[in-house]
Amino acid sequence: MDSLPKQFPQQLAWVAAALAVGGGAGWAGHHYVMQASSVEAADAADEPSPAVKTSLTTVAETPPDLLAASPLAAVSQNFIALAVERVGPAVVRIDAERTVPEISPDAFNNPFFRRFFEDEMPPSNLPDRLEQGTGSGFILSANGQILTNAHVVEGAKTVQVTLRDGRNFEGQVVGVDSVTDVAVVKIEAADLPTVQIGSTQNLAPGQWAIAIGNPLGLDNTVTAGIISALGRSSNQVGIPDKRVQFIQTDAAINPGNSGGPLLNDRGEVIGMNTAIRANAQGLGFAIPIETAKRIADQLFTNGEVQHPFLGIQMVELSAEMVQRINEEEQLNLQLDDDDEPGVLIVGVLPNSPAQAAGLEIGDVIRAIEGDPVDSPPDVQARVESTAIGDTLNLDIHRDGRDQTIAVKPAAMPSDLR
Repeated sequence: MDSLPKQFPQQLAWVAAALAVGGGAGWAGHHYVMQASSVEAADAADEPSPAVKTSLTTVAETPPDLLAASPLAAVSQNFIALAVERVGPAVVRIDAERTVPEISPDAFNNPFFRRFFEDEMPPSNLPDRLEQGTGSGFILSANGQILTNAHVVEGAKTVQVTLRDGRNFEGQVVGVDSVTDVAVVKIEAADLPTVQIGSTQNLAPGQWAIAIGNPLGLDNTVTAGIISALGRSSNQVGIPDKRVQFIQTDAAINPGNSGGPLLNDRGEVIGMNTAIRANAQGLGFAIPIETAKRIADQLFTNGEVQHPFLGIQMVELSAEMVQRINEEEQLNLQLDDDDEPGVLIVGVLPNSPAQAAGLEIGDVIRAIEGDPVDSPPDVQARVESTAIGDTLNLDIHRDGRDQTIAVKPAAMPSDLR
């Protein structure tokens, strides 16, 4: 403290006074703190002079818990820097290696391939090719439990995990769930820094979003933006084989960011950065932390995840879809265009829970357990939140009549994952 300028105690008093502006416990409006520059000393109880006012810096909506954690940090840092300071040490780089065939074995049996390359067919015993990739992850527990994306570690049994402080560990891939693109890794360590888990319950478009990761091999990169939208379906994101409702953000997410955390303005993890649209700019997607954490807990406990499964194919009902279905002679269906929302069943898998319960092609699902549904992601989310073997009551419309059908979801077959 001897190196601080003599006027610093007075500046500190102004910091305390500025944080009290507005009174009460609310945190609305702007708060002012003194810059660390030379200012005439003044009594903290007096109204600051015009000269003093001009040297105040606005810290807009800085979360109070971040300021409390670092009382003087707001003088020189904004809330993004404070969030990164809190979470950054728990964000890791994951380097994975996997072996892939130089040429797919199926290619040698492909008639098209053999027709054009018969005379120059490569030998069938080519050695496998080593493929390397880099992604991100974040530490959930002090004993080395790490959350990342399935596509970051898929095909690898062990990975290299590098902490921000430079320490390097061999990580064991404990479990991978390709349905949600979530995976977990364990390293042997103790007293590691960990992230603070947040919630998406009160998340809304327009709120701050902060991404940390290792894009393009550039370690510990921070980007910031806002929450652009919520509840983006897997189809909308361009990965229809996944069962996730994504958070959309305009915080820059690039290859290598996958598996890293998406933070709110308090430095809490609200999602795991997962996907980007190659043909778009300013669009990034993250798995909500509740989904990622739920899957991670099952992977750490059981090494695998069992997803509830009905065995139906669905499309959103609309006047256009009704017309197309009615014009399709092979389906032999005549649907009512009653302008009521719902989800149309266009396929029922043999030997599935849906078939066993009596669901049919052409049924329109209006509600599940009394809650209206109007899109396939609504149905998918409701099924995903149900325990295997529990009963789901589906209100359906069939042949001009409403009825309720009880279905018991089973575990998704492994060949469909």
